[in-house]
Amino acid sequence: MDAKKIKEHLKTLSYGPASESAEPALHWLKKHNSRFGHFINGKEIFSVSGHFLQTHNPANEEKLADFSFGSVEDVDLAMNAAHAAYPSWQSLTGERRVRYLYNIARTMEKYARVAQVLESLDNGKPFRESRDVDIPLAVRHFRYHAGWALTHERDYHSHKAPGVVAQIIPWNFPLLMLAWKIAPAIAVGNTVVLKPAEFTPLTALWFADIIKEVGIPEGVVNIVTGDGSTGQAIVRHPIPWKIMFTGSTEVGRSIREATADSPKELSLELGGKSAFIVFSDADLDSAVEGLVNSIWFNYGQVCCAGSRLLVEESVEKILIDKIRRRMNMLRGIMPGISQLDKAIDFGAINSRQQFEKIKQMCSANVNERMEIYRPRFWHYDGPNNRHEGYFFPPTMITNISPSSVLMQEEIFGPVVVVMSFRTPQEAVELANNTRYGLAASVWTEDLEKAQEVARNLVAGTVWVNDTNKFDAASGFGGYRESGFGREGGREGILEFLKEDCPKSLYYTMTDCDGAHPLRNDDNEKKNDRVTKENLCELDATYRFLIGGKLARPDGQNSFVIQNKNDAVLGVFADANRKDERDAVRAARNAAILWREAGVDLRAKILYFIAENLEKNRGYFENLLVRSGAGSNFVAREVDTSIRRLLLYAGLSDKFEGAVQSAPYHGTVAAMKEPRGVIVVRAPDEFPLLGFISVFAPAYVTGNAIVMIAGKNPLLAFELLQTLQHSETPAGTVNLLSSLNPNEGAIRLASHKDVDAIWYFGNASGSAAVKKASVSNMKYVLSNHGALIDWFGLEGESEKFLRAAVNIKNIWIPSHY
Repeated sequence: MDAKKIKEHLKTLSYGPASESAEPALHWLKKHNSRFGHFINGKEIFSVSGHFLQTHNPANEEKLADFSFGSVEDVDLAMNAAHAAYPSWQSLTGERRVRYLYNIARTMEKYARVAQVLESLDNGKPFRESRDVDIPLAVRHFRYHAGWALTHERDYHSHKAPGVVAQIIPWNFPLLMLAWKIAPAIAVGNTVVLKPAEFTPLTALWFADIIKEVGIPEGVVNIVTGDGSTGQAIVRHPIPWKIMFTGSTEVGRSIREATADSPKELSLELGGKSAFIVFSDADLDSAVEGLVNSIWFNYGQVCCAGSRLLVEESVEKILIDKIRRRMNMLRGIMPGISQLDKAIDFGAINSRQQFEKIKQMCSANVNERMEIYRPRFWHYDGPNNRHEGYFFPPTMITNISPSSVLMQEEIFGPVVVVMSFRTPQEAVELANNTRYGLAASVWTEDLEKAQEVARNLVAGTVWVNDTNKFDAASGFGGYRESGFGREGGREGILEFLKEDCPKSLYYTMTDCDGAHPLRNDDNEKKNDRVTKENLCELDATYRFLIGGKLARPDGQNSFVIQNKNDAVLGVFADANRKDERDAVRAARNAAILWREAGVDLRAKILYFIAENLEKNRGYFENLLVRSGAGSNFVAREVDTSIRRLLLYAGLSDKFEGAVQSAPYHGTVAAMKEPRGVIVVRAPDEFPLLGFISVFAPAYVTGNAIVMIAGKNPLLAFELLQTLQHSETPAGTVNLLSSLNPNEGAIRLASHKDVDAIWYFGNASGSAAVKKASVSNMKYVLSNHGALIDWFGLEGESEKFLRAAVNIKNIWIPSHY
């Protein structure tokens, strides 16, 4: 290079070509004749239908391979294989499973270059990202979860892996999402059927080769390829006990509805519209680099991408100018440079469908007020213009309103929208002004401010002065319509286990003793003993507790409850929609203050309730006898109720978060936060013990509660006076009764200001509650019609505490 060229190069500091060879991946494809079947029962099996789909390189639209279309018959074959493999895999010692998972990690490392290139070709992402992020983190998940294969037997000895887990993964991180789901599932003894996305099946099929080489027993891991109809067949299949899905909120809704009639458990990691918050005291140059990594990493096709930039008003213009300069330095695919070039910043949109969606959203929702900025080098408008491939320009939109579709809806592309704020409180309000709650980034040199803002953000993950950090040791998942469930870390392991509690002596005796006269299975027989009355003719009606005050029903209706001998137990108000809305509003108003109240006060109140219940035990024993409880159970039910209150009071400051051991220069704090407003449809059986067993864990974790009493509300409403005397803050506990408790639970399940619903009733009510919950994808805890052993360990399970909280992971860096 002559002196003139050297001088020019030093001026621009432009990159030269640095392309990685595609040969490792092409050789692997050629070995398989670029034609793949499913991986079922340890073998390659082509589709029963004989149909194939194609996968293409999104950067140039060249065909990469054919792969089998998964029919209902193919799915059934895979499910049966997984079901048959489960007993022997689950009974295998943890030590053996450790070795298997560790060998998977080692073998993946051995062939890592093939996976890195293959992922880039199939997905369109830069080779540098698949090399430095996707594949190493996928390997890390298998190595990390190898440890849980043995450790979970010590830490969760009363838990068991129940069987087959069905898993459906997206196209943005194909191999990494596979590792997130398969590694923990098989580590603890489940078997799996996994469906990769129809646009990116190749690294999942490469992983099948790894499974064969390691010698994982046949049927433990099964991979079925196909499109959305294949996913529907997987969701509707009767064998899996759990469905795990990562993808759009819309598909998540359909999965919730499709599984509502079954006891299948769900983990849903859905969409996001994450805030990237920059304060005036932040290192602005670092914030700009963080934004590039947040919104243009994987070309914005990341569920937690920082697509909403919120910047403090005093530095808004300065920061935007810096971002514009940085955008002009971005380097992407262009003629002669592919996604395998190690010096590019962004690749291609994954598919034509996604490209058209991004283009349509931006063109339909931009108005004349908005200012749109794109890099000066960009002159490409889509496939068939300058060259083939799916490329959308890096885009920044300013002068946008909070209600704009572009500010509210997930674009899932390289588009960032910008708004300003003046105070930290306003920043939090703007950040939380979305139906999602997946992640956020906070940029400031004031650590105290960062922690306060992070604590108030409604998001499952918050990064401080950093972004897009992930690790197998740290759980990941969302709030609100970003889904529920966690992947990674200790909380992720618990997603794949169920408690295996033995039934207590007291529970098994109830079938012949009549201890619970209004059981789920005989409710219909008792309806002739429940009569509707006009409130005006009755003076002794139990009133609701709403916002700390006794309230008459809006509808002026009531009903009478009688015992088996037709003796009147009480007259109770019948809640209508307005009563339910009033109760939710009171709970919402109290939720923030109750969350801030602290664990000591919550414990104190539960201890106080237990003390008052003990003082009045004779009175409650008489009420139980009047209700028809067997004499052998009356004292035991009161004793166990008191014990349960004491237990959860003691756990209030011991069910705590953790500092997670991620390989990270800083601290990852997993905080357990109350869900907010929880509606609890109380059990019908054991009206005192059942009520307290679900009230106490929801309340002591800091949630405001709307309790719907079961079909015998007498004990709940007599307990109301004890609750009031125990100094429960107004609005934190709200109590309703209903002629049909299921109808009230179903209505409140669709209420968008309710954060979670716990339902303990019959199977049809459970299904209806789950379907109604899709309004805001709220978390549902349900017994699905099964009787719970309220006297035994099942009645005081830690699952109730876990169901009462969200996990927020806060990543705080430390710089040397």
